Parts: sequence; C-alpha cells; structure tokens
Amino acid sequence: MIKLIKRYSNFNPPVIIGSLSIVLGLSLCALLIPQISQTILQGIRDIIFEDFSWFYVLSISLFFIFNIFLALSSLGDIKLGSDDEEAEFSYTAWLAMLFAAGTGVGLMFFGTAEPLSHYHSAVGLVDGAPSAKEALFRSIFHWGINAWTVYGIMALALAYFGFRYKLPLSLRSCFYPLWKDKINGPRGHIIDIIALCVTLLGIVTTLGFGAAQLGAGFLYIDIISTNDFSAQTVIIIIIMSIAVLSAVTGIDKGVKLLSEINISVALVLMLFVLCAGPTLLLLNTMVENFGYYLSHILGQSFYTSIYTPETRPWFFSWTILFWAWWLSWAPFVGMFIARISKGRTIREFIFGVLIIPTVFTIVWFTIFGNTAIYIDETVANGALGALTDKPEQLLFAFLEYLPLSSLTSLLSIIVLALFFITSADSGIYVLNNIAAYDKSTSSPKWQCLMWGSVMSFLAISLLSIGGLNVLQSVTLILALPFAALMVIMCYSLWQGLLTDTQYFNTKLSTTSIYWDSKNWKQGLAKILNQTQSEDVISFMKTTALPAMYQLNKELTEEYGLTTRIDKHFNGNDASVELTIEKESMRNFTYGIKLVTQEVSDHLIEDPNIPHITESTNAIPMTYFSDGRAGYDAQYMTREDIITDIIRQYERYLTLSDDVGYDIMSHDAEETAE
Repeated sequence: MIKLIKRYSNFNPPVIIGSLSIVLGLSLCALLIPQISQTILQGIRDIIFEDFSWFYVLSISLFFIFNIFLALSSLGDIKLGSDDEEAEFSYTAWLAMLFAAGTGVGLMFFGTAEPLSHYHSAVGLVDGAPSAKEALFRSIFHWGINAWTVYGIMALALAYFGFRYKLPLSLRSCFYPLWKDKINGPRGHIIDIIALCVTLLGIVTTLGFGAAQLGAGFLYIDIISTNDFSAQTVIIIIIMSIAVLSAVTGIDKGVKLLSEINISVALVLMLFVLCAGPTLLLLNTMVENFGYYLSHILGQSFYTSIYTPETRPWFFSWTILFWAWWLSWAPFVGMFIARISKGRTIREFIFGVLIIPTVFTIVWFTIFGNTAIYIDETVANGALGALTDKPEQLLFAFLEYLPLSSLTSLLSIIVLALFFITSADSGIYVLNNIAAYDKSTSSPKWQCLMWGSVMSFLAISLLSIGGLNVLQSVTLILALPFAALMVIMCYSLWQGLLTDTQYFNTKLSTTSIYWDSKNWKQGLAKILNQTQSEDVISFMKTTALPAMYQLNKELTEEYGLTTRIDKHFNGNDASVELTIEKESMRNFTYGIKLVTQEVSDHLIEDPNIPHITESTNAIPMTYFSDGRAGYDAQYMTREDIITDIIRQYERYLTLSDDVGYDIMSHDAEETAE
C-alpha cells in the first residue's frame, strides 16, 4: 500500500494513512451507529467544556500576549526572509489581501445572528435591560484580535521558518529548533496528522454553516421548498463539485478573480446597509464600539465565567466553540497569510495581521449587528429576535426590512456561494500541502477529487446525526490537542528567534584583526583544533608572559612607571597580569586568564567535524580592572599582545580626564562599600 501511495501520489504515507483512518472512521461511525456516536461526542464535549475550557482561554490569551511582545521588542525588526529580502507585494496590496482574508462565510452567517443572539441572552443585559453595546462587544470580541492572534502566530511561525530558515512551508518546520531533523520522522508525522484532521474539520464546519445559510437563501427565493438535510446535502455536493473542478482544471485564476469581485460585492452590500439603515446611529455606535472594545478586550480575554455560573452555557456554546473554530482554521488561514508575507518585518506583519481584519470586523458587525437590533426594536417588534434559534434565516429576514430586499438577498446568495467555493478550493490546496511528502511538488489532480469527496462525505455524515452541533463538537475535540501543539510551537518560535538574534549579532573575533595573511595556516590550525588547559597555560608562558615582561621593561626603564607582573599557573585558575600603578586612580590592569567554555553536542556528534571531540574548550580570556568583559586572546602573537595592552592603556588614560574618572578614582573596595 505504501509503495502504491508513493508511486501514484505525493502523499506522505504515514500522514495520509493516519489522518484518513481517523476521518473516515469518524464518518463511518456517524453513519453506522449514529445515536451512539452522537452520545459519545456529546459526552466528550461536556468534559472539555467543564474541565478544559480554561486551557482554551489561556492559550488564546498567551498567543495574544506573545504576538504583542514580539511586535514591541527588538525581535520585531527581524525580517521574514533574508536581511536584504524585499517584500513580495506592495504594502497596499498586502493590506488588501489581509482585508480579503478577514471576510468569508462566517461574517455573512453571524453578522446579524450573533449580535441579536447576545442581545436577547443573559450576557446582553446591563442593569436588567438588553444592551446593544454589550451584545456588539461580545460579537466583535469573538471575531476580532483574539481570533486573528491565532491566525497570526501560526502564519508567523510558518513564514519565519519557511523564509528565514529556508525550510519547507509546513507545520512540522515550526518545530525545527526543538527537534531538528527529527521533524522528518514520527514526531513530524504526528504533527501533520493532528493539523490535517483539525483543518479538515474546521473547513467542514464552515461548509456546514454555508450550506445551511445557502439553503435558507434558496428557500427565500423559492428555488427549494424546504431547507432540510436533503437540500443541504445537494448544496454541499454541487458546491464541492465546482470547487474540485476549479482545482483540477486549473481555472483557479478565474476563481481568484471571482473572489476579488465577491469581496467588492460584499463591501457594496455593507455600504448599502449603512446608507439604507439608521446611518447617523451607525456612525455614532461605530465610534463607541471601537472605544468599548479597546477598553474591555484585555479583561474579557481571560474571562472563564467561573464567577457567573448563569452565563456558563453561553460561554461554552459561544466563546469556547469559537476559540476551537479559530484553532481549527489556523493552518488554513495561516498558510495563506504566510505565503503573501515574505520580506515583511515581524513588527509590521503582526500589526498588519491583527489590526486590519479587526478594524473591518468592528465595522461589519456595527453595520449589520446594530442595524438588526435597531430594526428588531423599532420596526419588527421582536420578529428578528425570535429567529435567533434559526441563525441561517436571519440575514434574509433582516434584508426584508430594507429597500431592494429581493436584489440584496440575491447578492447575498451569490456572495455566500462564491465564499463557499473559494474556501473549499483553498482548503483542497492546504490539505494537499499538509499531507504532501515533498511540499515543492505539484499534487496529482486525482488528489483534489479525493479531498473534495472526503470533505463532502465527512460533512454529510456528521450533519446526518445532529446538524451543525455535531460538526462543532468534533472540531472542539480535535482543537484541544492542537491548542497544546500551538503552545509548544510558540516556545519553538521563541527559541528560533533567540538563535537568530545571537547568530546575526555575533561579530568577528576581536583578535581576528591581528591575523596575518602570511600565517594563515597557523590560524587555521588553531581554529580547527580544540585547546585544553595545558595549551592555554603554554600560551601564557611562551607568548603572553614574555610580551608583558618586554613591555614592562620599557615602561619602567624608559618612563619610570611603577608596575608589577603576577602569574599563576595552577590548573583552571591560571592567569597572568600586568598592573600599572597610579596614586589618584584605580590601577590599570591587563590580564589573561584561563576560561573553559562548553561545546555544543551537535558539533561533537557531527561526523563532518572529526577534530571536535571534547565537551569543553579552554581559551585565554583578557580581563581588566574596571570589570569590562574580555575577549579571546589565543590568536595573538607577542607583538599583538603588547599592542593590545598599549591600546587599553591609552583608553585608560583618556578616561582619566573624562567621565570615567568618577569610577576609576576609587579603589574597588571603596566602590563596593
């Protein structure tokens, strides 16, 4: 079987076998034992709600804090690519694509449904009365920075290791600092299996929402008579067939053009609602929604409802399910954002990814959500609020209260269908990428058909036993281990960034300025051979000490200075130092001591570096009376050491007439007191 997979596909056998076993096993259970499957899923869902909801909240909050820290720290200057890498897209084009990533089926489905649901629930009450401001805040909170921080951290890790470390643009590459080449073994396979399953379920859940809302739209314009399971099944099959056709025939450029047109139509629809609705009210609420969101976002990010038991059901069914949904979409959206962000600095990447989609989210929910609440209270007499248990119908019921409802409903259906198609088309690409053995090769066309069939089969089988609730339950379950995986990924990214900083900030050895091109062989021999304690002591006796004696003679006989030379050759405390005494200031001291440094295990184990065998190196390190950090002196000759002492002494004398006098005019003991 493995040979067949390798011959006829670019799949990684362990990944595709493991992931399909899980997904198809889940689908078959749903079809063969639906009642038992639903009971088991509900039981696991309840356990996660009660025992692990805190972990979802903490994980999302940690991702947010980590993003902001990286953006504000010096690490934000690091480029996603080489230091001289130019951004692949202009700033305007890049922001436009981020803006496009912030739109989709979800906003169409929840733009009116979620604010109305919160408005008529316990969390929408302030002083016992419904609060539109609180309802809008809860909606924006679920779709704003907290959602995009999940996408952002995933995209950042993918882009950083892909473009900076030159690794394949895959999830397993994000763990390279922790496991090195072991990411190509079983650990990497497990990562890809988890990522593939959770991504597949995230896309399928979104397709379930899209099918339900498209069914409601077709019902509204009398294309179908009932929006039941059969109708939604037909919708899924038709839409997935178009998506697969797009992926197989290579008409994806046309689909991308349609996607751009689709975003424009969505914006036109939004502006229409702004103008046709209570425009002045919306402009005022938009400003206040921005302020209320910014002032409450931090506290709400850590909210677990533990002190308000009456809101626990709402917290579980909204916040936790949304966090699971965003986690499941992280590889999907993260891959897209990473691919368009080459050449950006980490700082501009994070601020762009977090701010642009969040601003659009606030504007979208204000226009659709506040208008829906206004109509429900002043025109519909609660008719819209009565439909909160049928969210797929709310958008079309809402549009009936605005002018040109037939046209806007038709536009909404077109927007939904195209979002549906482009999401499925992009999903096929991402699933192929995760499952691929070689990420740089193109996938055979039959794989697109396979993924389309798997997504359709999974969506239909899970919808058959419990509708959208079952899809959400499975996503919730698989997102839990993926959240833990992303926490580990953040630590791996941190290690990679620290290594990056250390590598690019490391300068040439101070003593390399003394290297003589005529003696390059001797210099090479010193570099490629480990020095031990006896080598350093020999250097002190044959090079450093004679140099100090020679300079000392010149200082005393020619200039009458008071000096002394101290030497110790006892094991690891070996040192030699020259001191020039001065009455009004701390004495000048130039010393060389033996210092041991640990050698990386990777160097010792590398067969291509056979001369590195010991776990430590011994080096002669300079030191000074003012406590400054020294440097390696092992490449110096006698003349180099004399020259270096004179350079340091010149600095000492210069500082005696400058700012250093206040420090150097006391003995070390007096300074310590």
